Amino acid sequence: MLPHPPLLLITDRHQARTDLSDVLEASFGAGLRWTSVREKDLAPAEQVDLVRRLLPVAHAHGACLTLHGTAALALEAGADGVHLPSGADVNAARALLGPDALIGLSVHSMAEVTAAPPSASYLVAGPAFETASKPGYGPALGPEGLAQLARATALPLLALGGLDRHTLLLCQDSGLAGAAVMGGVMRANDPAAEVRALLAAIG
Repeated sequence: MLPHPPLLLITDRHQARTDLSDVLEASFGAGLRWTSVREKDLAPAEQVDLVRRLLPVAHAHGACLTLHGTAALALEAGADGVHLPSGADVNAARALLGPDALIGLSVHSMAEVTAAPPSASYLVAGPAFETASKPGYGPALGPEGLAQLARATALPLLALGGLDRHTLLLCQDSGLAGAAVMGGVMRANDPAAEVRALLAAIG
């Protein structure tokens, strides 16, 4: 079951204007209940240390904190789950992390969506729109492309890429279970205000 509200904030300390703990504290205070640490340029031990430092911030607000990476690293860090890259072994991650862990999988095509095993908690499809965080990263799916993917799976589908309060409104009828965001909140002068706007657009 996805955290509620179904807005996932993915970290990027290089884009963040302040320390990640400050960004998360502000975001959780604004109603966010789910974040994933995606700092893959850090050494595994440093990722573990970062997750362990941020977990109390999340749990103090009743929020979930997952890790973009491997299931083994998420387990070592004590994270609430893991987000896996496309093609990763979801069943192996589920066997390692247990039935209550949040396990997500990135997908970029209809074939990847239909191949996703039911042991996944959710899928993330992108890029939904052109994104400043990953310019040129594949053709944008747009609302209709997202709707086609959402109809093809029983798993909750989240959109990622180029999402803000305006583009989220365009996706309201796409059958999405939620949205994943990164740069818009990380770069914001006021992360709390940005999170509140995104939550309002999700509805």
